[in-house]
This record gives sequence, C-alpha cells and structure tokens, in this order.
Amino acid sequence: MTGPTDEALIARIRQGDEEAERLLYERYKQLVRSRAHSYFLIGADHEDLVQEGMLGLYKAVCEYDENKAASFKSFAELCVTRQILSAIKHATRKKHGPLNNYVSLSRPEMTDSDLTLLDTVRSLTVADPEDVVIGRENFDQLLQHLTKVLSPMEQRVLSLYLCGYSYPQIAAKLQKPNKSVDNAMQRVKHKIEKFRN
Repeated sequence: MTGPTDEALIARIRQGDEEAERLLYERYKQLVRSRAHSYFLIGADHEDLVQEGMLGLYKAVCEYDENKAASFKSFAELCVTRQILSAIKHATRKKHGPLNNYVSLSRPEMTDSDLTLLDTVRSLTVADPEDVVIGRENFDQLLQHLTKVLSPMEQRVLSLYLCGYSYPQIAAKLQKPNKSVDNAMQRVKHKIEKFRN
C-alpha cells in the first residue's frame, strides 16, 4: 500500500480533510464491492448493497478507535459486512412482504391479454341484487368448470392462493419449486380467462 496509512487518513478526516476522506473511500471501494457481491437483497439490485456497504465503511471511519488492538482494515471489513447483513435482515422481515411480493394492478395478468387485475376487480363490483344472484350463478358455474379442467396440482395451488398464501409459501407447503407454483397459477388464470370468453 502506497501513501498514508489508514490511521493517518482517519486522523486527517477527523480534522475535516475532504481529500483524505476521498482517498480512504477510494482505497476501500473494491472491498465494499466484493463484500456486496457475496450477498443478495430481495427487491434490490447489486448497487443497493454497495451503498449499504459504503454506509458501513462510513460508520467504521466514524467509530474506529486507534487505541484498540484491531487494524482499521479489520474493523472496516466487519462494519461493511454487518451493514450489508443488517440491510438484508431488514428487507426479509415479513413486514416488507407486501413490497417484495407485490402484484401489479396495472400490468396485464397474462402475456396474451391486455386485461389487468384492476380491470378484473372492477368487473366484479356489483350493486344490483339481480347482478348478485347472476354473479353467484356464474361463480358456481366457474367452480364446476374449474373442478373439471384444473389438474390436482392447479387446484391445490389455487386453493392455497385464495386462502392468502404467497407463491413462496405455497411452494414450501407443496414442496415444489417457486417456478412450478407460478406456472400452475398462470395456467389457472389462462383457464379462467378461457371460461370467461
């Protein structure tokens, strides 16, 4: 390593030297990138993890105590990794599920149709009692049709989905890959669409 030591740069940073700060961050940028490359954050891209790592590096600069036995490099590696893991932990909490597993209301439900989920929900809105009775009859007909045309796997997936389970939860319950559950739901949607037409 050429140039001033990490500890010398930190001392200059604490005196307000912006050039020292730039040099230190530049020196550790590759470390942050390599740490971020080792992890995956749901609903984010690689650069988001790099930003989290840079935040960990900033905390290391602020909290480093040169009187401790550890070198700044060891302390920075620890702070960067902890910050990235903390971001991943926060992102995977159940409270973020709606953000990470959202279903778009405005994107078409299937690739071969322009019908969106919002269109489907709007078409289900009824106020007239006659429409309610007709709707129930149509629903009963749909159920009868689905029991004939859906495979047992599709029926289980649809049933769990209607009970409020997410695709990953359904996959875990059925001990199937997420892609199998997604494919089954796409087939179900396609069969429902065929019935409606």
